[in-house]
Amino acid sequence: MSERQTEGTEFVQTTLKVLGGKWKILILWHLKDDAKRFSELKQLIPGISEKMLVQQLRELERDGVVKRNVYSQIPLKVSYSFSEYGRSLHPVLKALCDWGQEHLNQNIDPSPHSLL
Repeated sequence: MSERQTEGTEFVQTTLKVLGGKWKILILWHLKDDAKRFSELKQLIPGISEKMLVQQLRELERDGVVKRNVYSQIPLKVSYSFSEYGRSLHPVLKALCDWGQEHLNQNIDPSPHSLL
């Protein structure tokens, strides 16, 4: 493998470390337009457990993609939104959405395919 191919592979692996998994892209999709509270995200993403949502939000925050906004009021209010750096993912999310729509329009069976 050439040095350039290895380098490209490293970049894709880095992207997958930050965005990989079942829930992160969905979380980011719901944050794309405005900040959301934890309970709002939980409602918008059926099937995600509270534990998993907390874990995924912490990882996205640790990677600098999402910021946690704490408002000093009683009761305490916390919301999540894109960080300035995380906003650079907006075109990526749009491209993924567009690709998904095109894929559905291809009438391709969306069920998992077995390997030959």
